[in-house]
Amino acid sequence: MILYGILFKEGFAMELIHLIELDRLAKLEGQKYSKKRYLLNQLDLTAGKHFTGIVGPRGSGKTIILKQIAISTNNSFYLSLDTFKDDLFTVIQSIHRELGIENFLLDEVHVHSDFDEVLKKVYDFLKIKIVFTSSMALSMYASSYDLSRRVILKTLYPFSFREFLDLKHNITFPEVQLDQIIDGSWNTKLLQAADFFNDFLRGGNLPFALEEPSPLPLLSNIVQTVIQKDITKVARLTLDELESIDKLLAFIGRSSVDGINYSTISGNLKITKYKSEQYVSLLERAFILHRIFPKGTNLMKEPKIVMALPYRLLYRSFEDSLGGLREDFFIEMVRSLGLDLSYLKSTRGTKTPDYVLKSKNNIVLEIGGKTKGRTQFKGIQIDKKIILSHSIEVRGIKRPLFLIGML
Repeated sequence: MILYGILFKEGFAMELIHLIELDRLAKLEGQKYSKKRYLLNQLDLTAGKHFTGIVGPRGSGKTIILKQIAISTNNSFYLSLDTFKDDLFTVIQSIHRELGIENFLLDEVHVHSDFDEVLKKVYDFLKIKIVFTSSMALSMYASSYDLSRRVILKTLYPFSFREFLDLKHNITFPEVQLDQIIDGSWNTKLLQAADFFNDFLRGGNLPFALEEPSPLPLLSNIVQTVIQKDITKVARLTLDELESIDKLLAFIGRSSVDGINYSTISGNLKITKYKSEQYVSLLERAFILHRIFPKGTNLMKEPKIVMALPYRLLYRSFEDSLGGLREDFFIEMVRSLGLDLSYLKSTRGTKTPDYVLKSKNNIVLEIGGKTKGRTQFKGIQIDKKIILSHSIEVRGIKRPLFLIGML
């Protein structure tokens, strides 16, 4: 009651009672989830003074992770900033002083107008730890305050295929190493996972799909929230420009996966290449698009642009978009692991394999269906060559595509 009296003088009493109740409910909610995202086990929240930021797309499970941290961490307090309007620093300072709270869990910090200044101020003047989430990595990059030495960012992507099998179907497989895929030394029991691969491509990678049998309408809502709410917080765009971003996504989603770059977007939407690059960059930082830059010489350095899985399904049927979904899957799995990936593009426009993955050796990979063969690699000098096909065939240099999701 002392705290309530102190805060009442400052106009905080009723709000604090509300926040304490939300903290209690958040911890009750966290107890409902016995299984944990793999990222949670990789977080070290005790070492050092730094804060930890978890960034990732809307619907990837960041809030659940934060609530799970809340019930497993002593002296913790959960705050959702979605509807929070008070002076955040003053509230944190008061709760810390009066309740002895040392760990604050801040959900969706990017919606708070001066979150970066608050984080800097808390870091500099209060002896507490903060874990925060954000659906907009671009908010972190756009910050005008130097958070680099104060915050370690971790990215929470949607499920890998291995994580999907575990959390959706209670089927547990050990990690597969890239070298095992290349030399064929992985356990053949993994082929059982192929039965679930198409379900994964249809939206099974989305954590909220665990509870939603039809995730695509919610995914469509996420796109509009990103365009109308998230992007407008970090970029000054007109209504016409927001409409152009919507059209840009429709153009990519309805096109074949090859040949999508700044120039083709510019030509289709009748906008400048500069605007194309700006919009694509915003959407990439919002986890809806991926850019892969070319490998080679004498190249115009325009990236190849693909969609994050499974956004393509908002614009075309599964059967019509399957070729694109395969590449979206491959790129998302590789990107989530932080591997060095580039795409191949010849200087004369001739057909080459799809991608080069830099590991111990350079690995050239072709992504496709059952008909892809060695002719795709004609004239390519590289250490390793692999065809990742949408099948369970393991012969010569052919490997099942889904194995990339088991890394």
